Amino acid sequence: MRLTGGEIVAQALTEYGIEYIAGIPGHGNWSLTDAFLQDDCKVKFIQVMHEQSAIHMADGYYRASGKPMAATTSVGPGATNTVIGLATAYADSTSVFFINGSPSTYMKGHGVMQEIERQQENSFPRMIEEVTKRSYSPIRVEEIPFTMHRAFNTMMTGRRGPVHIELPMDLQCETADVQIHELDKRMPIGVCHPDPVAVRRAVELLLSAKRPVICAGGGAITAEASEALTKLAERLGAAVSFTWNGKGAITEDHELCVGAVGQTGTSSGNSITASADVVVSVGCRFTDWSASSYAQGVSFSIPPGKLIHIDLDPHEIGKNYPTEVGIVADARVTLEAMLEQITDLHSSNALAMREKFLKDVAAAKAEWEVMLAPRRDSAESPFTSQHPLQVLREVLDNDGIVTVGSGNTQGAVKQSFPVYHPRTHLTSGSFSPMGWAFPAALGAKLACPDKQVVAILGDGDFMMCAQEMGVAVMHNIPVVILVQNNSGYMSIRGGQRKFQGRHIGSEFNLHAGNGEPYTADITAMAKSFGMHSVKAENSDDLRAALIDALTLGEPALIEATTSRDAAGPFTPGWWDFPSPAYYEKEQEAYAEMRALEQHM
Repeated sequence: MRLTGGEIVAQALTEYGIEYIAGIPGHGNWSLTDAFLQDDCKVKFIQVMHEQSAIHMADGYYRASGKPMAATTSVGPGATNTVIGLATAYADSTSVFFINGSPSTYMKGHGVMQEIERQQENSFPRMIEEVTKRSYSPIRVEEIPFTMHRAFNTMMTGRRGPVHIELPMDLQCETADVQIHELDKRMPIGVCHPDPVAVRRAVELLLSAKRPVICAGGGAITAEASEALTKLAERLGAAVSFTWNGKGAITEDHELCVGAVGQTGTSSGNSITASADVVVSVGCRFTDWSASSYAQGVSFSIPPGKLIHIDLDPHEIGKNYPTEVGIVADARVTLEAMLEQITDLHSSNALAMREKFLKDVAAAKAEWEVMLAPRRDSAESPFTSQHPLQVLREVLDNDGIVTVGSGNTQGAVKQSFPVYHPRTHLTSGSFSPMGWAFPAALGAKLACPDKQVVAILGDGDFMMCAQEMGVAVMHNIPVVILVQNNSGYMSIRGGQRKFQGRHIGSEFNLHAGNGEPYTADITAMAKSFGMHSVKAENSDDLRAALIDALTLGEPALIEATTSRDAAGPFTPGWWDFPSPAYYEKEQEAYAEMRALEQHM
């Protein structure tokens, strides 16, 4: 059939099962976006207010469902606005399909409007090479069907990640006789299975361990490995800890779940994992925040602890810690293969060996509860970061989805907001940009319309994406936004105070006036967008507001007045952040911890 380049993209996305494409049309892609109005295109177009949000929305959609969503922008600034979103998806290994317009093939290099061409003709693909799995630039209409299925193959196989296609303006309009390639005949079947020898070695090591711990990373969620991971823990009597993106891999009310590891992990997650003689890493790449900057005995002790490292990407095996057994394979099938080799006798013997260890697990969890309870249960006003989370947890459905912004809210949710299902805690764990949580929540709600979706973020984070309230209202995407307003970037202020003894640029204050805290009227702002909004300053009002918002059937915002002080998460781990030489207070303690780092 004879199709324009734009029609090829629209029809291919339709046949590939894509439900939504988000973005902003401009002269660079308006011929592409026009093709989505053709009768045979079933992909719905979602107009956003900022191009970065289009990528975040597609990111949230994938994290909530495991299915991809598309995004599109014009040439130039519209395209470059996506870099943060693409970097976020790339760092967290989530699939996003991004296509943008570019100068016509016969105009490249001439410096047409919004083209950057001093280093090479049309430099944008070079800009995003480092934050996508692959960038494609077809130069003929006939190439586009091939490019589309190759991009999907790259995006949805192996270690997941965003892909990019740049489509010149002339190719969007020109036609060719083409056939849309069937995706199911262009994708590999099945998953990567582990080496049986490596599986046997891993099982033997685990059966002999006295203090085994399974650490779940984001790869456990992507691989749908939660059921197998939980069964393995139960068969072995192994504790389970998790990273930012591994939260939800095991239900947090399970007796073997010890909580998060890392700088803002839990005291129980860190102490139990650090005491392990064998650690099974499932899709975890050991970032500095999850590994407490590799300081021995804080989150991990490898060595002397032995590591069984399961990851789909061989790049991660042995990168930060030496491995006893490195397994490059799909996490779910690897855990299932390990389970097949553990007999009932193996299991009973292993559980008998774990009696003391499991008592230590219970004790560590009890100690963490004692630490957490005062902040979580406090009904003082302004709120702690933790108390609104307790109220939300009590009124949110068991399988409700939360998307979490960076900063204090991110750490507090990680520590004190239990989740019970995979893909119900979504956070920008690695790149951690502000402005992610709200548009990601919109994407999650599009992916899971029958689930409650709440974006939890601070006021500084919210101000970077507040404009997307217009998108929520225009499309009636019924998410709830919980803004914890503490008039500033309080996680930054906390770090500045610790590492420099003072702070700058992290509080919102009336600098030309009396120095009092400054805040926009966020509740009134939401109303001006046409959104239901409530400001809650006590626990009872917050509960009522959340219940109302969750049942309203339209987008809603709850502003929770949060204390600047005692507002953030606990820091039972460590973060390698040097202090200036003139701030002497931290120098000795820093040198002591720095000497414990194992990664070098």
